[in-house]
Amino acid sequence: MTTQRLPSPVPDERAHLFVGSYADIHDLVEDLVVPAGVPEAAATVLRTARELLRQSYYCYEFSTVAVMHSLIAVEIVLRDRIPDAGKKPLHQLIKQCAADGILTARQAEYLDYGRQIRNGMAHGQTTHAVMPPAMAVPMVTTSFAIVSELCAAHA
Repeated sequence: MTTQRLPSPVPDERAHLFVGSYADIHDLVEDLVVPAGVPEAAATVLRTARELLRQSYYCYEFSTVAVMHSLIAVEIVLRDRIPDAGKKPLHQLIKQCAADGILTARQAEYLDYGRQIRNGMAHGQTTHAVMPPAMAVPMVTTSFAIVSELCAAHA
């Protein structure tokens, strides 16, 4: 069996459309810190989403994966915090939270857009989606904010 040695990562040429260097992308996500009180399952997923955003400097598609991953954390917390969440699909949880004032209209919009991308990929309708990091960062930031707010309100 032959072992293939993968090359060291190099910046994705598209990365320079939104940042000049890796340090710049780090600056975009440095405030994405998981606060105390977030359940470990959600905290782990959020930290992974942040790192995927950072690594999108080398693999542009990671920004899309970061958004999908951050939605997992939101769903974990929504199911944990909302009485009657049960097995409702995420789109119903988003609608319910928007109607109840738990989410702002903008937060619900970001979450629903990310949910649609996630569903398209998960169900094979979209085989390759690329979300520019400039669009992904606000969506992941929204996931961090929602998780933080819901966990702080529950504490």
